[in-house]
Amino acid sequence: MTARLPVFPLATVLFPGLVLPLHIFEERYRHLVRDLVGQPEGAPREFGVLAIRSGWEVAPGAGRATPGGGEVTLHEVGCTAELRQVNELDDGGFDIVTVGRRRFRVTGIDRESAPYLTADVEWLPEPTGPDEAAEVLAARVIAVFRQYLGLIRADPQELSEQLPEDPTVLSHLVAATAVLTVADRQRLLAIDDTTARLRAELRLLNRESALLRQVRAVPVPLSELASPPAPN
Repeated sequence: MTARLPVFPLATVLFPGLVLPLHIFEERYRHLVRDLVGQPEGAPREFGVLAIRSGWEVAPGAGRATPGGGEVTLHEVGCTAELRQVNELDDGGFDIVTVGRRRFRVTGIDRESAPYLTADVEWLPEPTGPDEAAEVLAARVIAVFRQYLGLIRADPQELSEQLPEDPTVLSHLVAATAVLTVADRQRLLAIDDTTARLRAELRLLNRESALLRQVRAVPVPLSELASPPAPN
């Protein structure tokens, strides 16, 4: 099944079920928010979030510097953001709160028919029903993830939060919460099978935990340190 979505390029990866607050200051994205708010009652108020592969997505004259970057290219797999809260600001911008809803793959980008990007997308499958292999892996991921959190958090009280038992929900939470590169997160988002995603996360968590034990610091790639703030 395919659909047409408005698209919001960001320097981050959104996962189903995760909260994404945004400050909207560019006119094209103000237009997007107004269009979503103006949808009929009961119509979906969602847009697609796509992580930027290269370039910096800030429009000329948007009020922020735009150093270099070249043409923006986007990853093909993204996640829709459902509009939950909208606060209009005195300057005409918006503070919004969205929640990730469903994954998609882009089949075509339209840069002309609206002030903002739109895309033809196909919905990616999500697992339904129990999966014994995923449940076994989920228990291992929870144990390793708690050890990992102990290495990156100074306050032991922060480790007491309840982690979801549902393997798919857990896989999305771990992918969004662990200190990973955009490339790592993007690879996790693109995996259709929960068991495969959990297995990949187990490898990543073991890798990051080993590194943290050696250097006692959270690794951040130089390319991400040099990136501008995510455009909104």
